[in-house]
Amino acid sequence: MSGRGDPPEGTPDGAPGGGEDEYRSMVFDESFIRAARLKENSADERLGEHHAPAVRPRRPWVRLPGSRQALLLVLLIVIAFGTAIYMGIRHPYKAAEPGLGAQSLRSSVVPLTPPGAVPGGAPGDLFAHSPAAHFRVGAAGVNLPNVSRTPHFSGGQLAEALRLAKEYLVRSSIDPATLTGGSVRSVRLLLDTGQLDQFDRSMARPVDDGRHAATGWLIRFDQGTTALADKNVRVNGDLAASESGPDSLEVTADYTFVYAVRATGGAAQQPAHGTGKPVPGASSLFTVRREIRFRLDREDLAGHRLEIAQSSLQAGPMACAPQADVLRPLLAGQHAGDARPAGTDPYSRQGANPSLCGRLAATSQPTPSHPAR
Repeated sequence: MSGRGDPPEGTPDGAPGGGEDEYRSMVFDESFIRAARLKENSADERLGEHHAPAVRPRRPWVRLPGSRQALLLVLLIVIAFGTAIYMGIRHPYKAAEPGLGAQSLRSSVVPLTPPGAVPGGAPGDLFAHSPAAHFRVGAAGVNLPNVSRTPHFSGGQLAEALRLAKEYLVRSSIDPATLTGGSVRSVRLLLDTGQLDQFDRSMARPVDDGRHAATGWLIRFDQGTTALADKNVRVNGDLAASESGPDSLEVTADYTFVYAVRATGGAAQQPAHGTGKPVPGASSLFTVRREIRFRLDREDLAGHRLEIAQSSLQAGPMACAPQADVLRPLLAGQHAGDARPAGTDPYSRQGANPSLCGRLAATSQPTPSHPAR
């Protein structure tokens, strides 16, 4: 039997080596094979065309020179990248735009001078005979209102914003450690990270420039002259929350805090402010009204922090002087004297001086049944 590569009739006579050497020098590459393929015509084709051959050769694929192939490949790559970039720009699911970032706090402190000497007495007697008689004590005085959802925020998100604002008010206005010059870390932890540098500078180097006053962020007294006579701060006010944009909330706080304070030993010997020496052992009331506007975006809500956009503080009885670092209440028996706030130059572009001064109404002072003498 002949092998698979032999012709049906066997190897022709006289062909050396079965005819293998005759074709040994020929190389049949793939293009030659494709070009040599035959296709048999159909019966209809042979009948319709009398001169049509029984078979016809296949046309080989058009082959481009190497340089044209490379050019075509580069063109395809450019088209692919262009399409990808276009789809990225026109993609219907755009990434969320970054937030606007925290803005600087603007603050003001307005001292309120008393019309005469500051009344003194026992803390309980002073509170009972003052407009703060019906105020609640401590954090209980910061009530959270009922809220409903807005177009872009749920009721739970609004409630969280109000809770954060309350926590800030308690830590910055009621906590005895903050009031007496202790650590401010608990207040700092609630701030938006974009305001931390401004806060730190205000604590380290307070300036009465409307941006870097420590008293714009929190309430604290001059430890050298003032101490708390009663840690139970009287509190009254309101909180409100609203939507300021699709991605931000605004919380406004308007609260009055009333403190019972007394003089320290240093104040009795060398009064650092006001006129006259304080009455030894007597307490007096110091009233602070804080109006604060908070801003919270979705990241703030998730991160348990807030941004303070604006803070306005009115406090008395105090002397008419800048209160950028600490508050210096006039104590029992003292009066404001003739001190006046620093002048403001409206022509100066170096930075406005927000120092202002107001008059404390006589009706806001307590009338104790046993006044200190």
